[in-house]
Amino acid sequence: MIVILWETWLNGSLPKARDRVGAKGYCVTSLGEGKRAVEHSKVCIFGGTGFVGHFLARRLARAGIRTLVPSRHPQRHADLSLIPNLELARVDIFDSKQIESACRDCDAVVNLIGILNERGSTENFERLHIEVVEKILETCQALGIERYLHMSALQADTTQGASAYLRTKGAGEERALGAERIGIRVTSFRPSVIFGEGDSFFNRFAGLLALAPGGLFPLACPEARFAPVYAGDVAEAMVRSLDNPETFGRVYELCGPRVFSLRELVAYTAQQSGKKVRLIGLGDSLSRLQARILGLLPGKPFSMDNYLSLQTPSLCHENGLVQLGVQPTDVEIVVPIYLGRQTERQRYTSLRKAA
Repeated sequence: MIVILWETWLNGSLPKARDRVGAKGYCVTSLGEGKRAVEHSKVCIFGGTGFVGHFLARRLARAGIRTLVPSRHPQRHADLSLIPNLELARVDIFDSKQIESACRDCDAVVNLIGILNERGSTENFERLHIEVVEKILETCQALGIERYLHMSALQADTTQGASAYLRTKGAGEERALGAERIGIRVTSFRPSVIFGEGDSFFNRFAGLLALAPGGLFPLACPEARFAPVYAGDVAEAMVRSLDNPETFGRVYELCGPRVFSLRELVAYTAQQSGKKVRLIGLGDSLSRLQARILGLLPGKPFSMDNYLSLQTPSLCHENGLVQLGVQPTDVEIVVPIYLGRQTERQRYTSLRKAA
């Protein structure tokens, strides 16, 4: 029983009965019994202390790949040390020398760094989405690291992006793909909203719903559309692409199997977390007003830039999960488990941490 629980935690997903065939033809099962040909022995994951980073680090451990996770505050992420062959290193991601030191023994780099809202002078879109990408790529070139995986976002576009978030994400991806000219093999991933235990979407709304006064919940941009993608599937896509030459220089959009409106997703969150609330969909003017007001609060529960991002559907033209042989996981398979077991205390704690 202990072994089963450990393997389930290490996988970061629910066990699935069927095996799945990877892009190179090797067999990979959801519990990791299958073997894969590993060409990279150590991967540096920037942004590895975040939500998706936890899933990716566990998936790489199952593949027998050592990982190094840089962090400005490694002492805050002791849970990662439980993952086999994972090393935490104190690194300032704005310091080129420290980035180079972290990457020195690695033969591949993954960049998951990204923020949805700016906070002060250090955590801003331009610096984290573009400048850090440039520093990491310069390090890869200097050390001869030829493999780089990049996390972008659906609808990211340097000039046509609806928000500063999407424009800077697009610019960062543009820099990354441009590194192909200097011999760095790049693959970029553009996910829709990502869900899974520890996410900042369903968990965030569950916490906010718990605070709804009188059971009324005003919802901005209720008809915004998403195709939520499971974090375990995102990690699987990255691992399958790591040693696959067919993925070099390509961009993969990642979506779940179904499309939802924001109203539907929040209503589903209320249902699964046992909250009886009445959702009040706001029109465009009131949505803008809500964004301006909430954007002034600690943690920015909803900002004007978030509002602008929601004006563009977060949907795939072609699902990269399918292209990589990964069967997309539906929200109903995973979300009820972690929302259903949350307590009120846990929700308030998660909200305080986000503030």
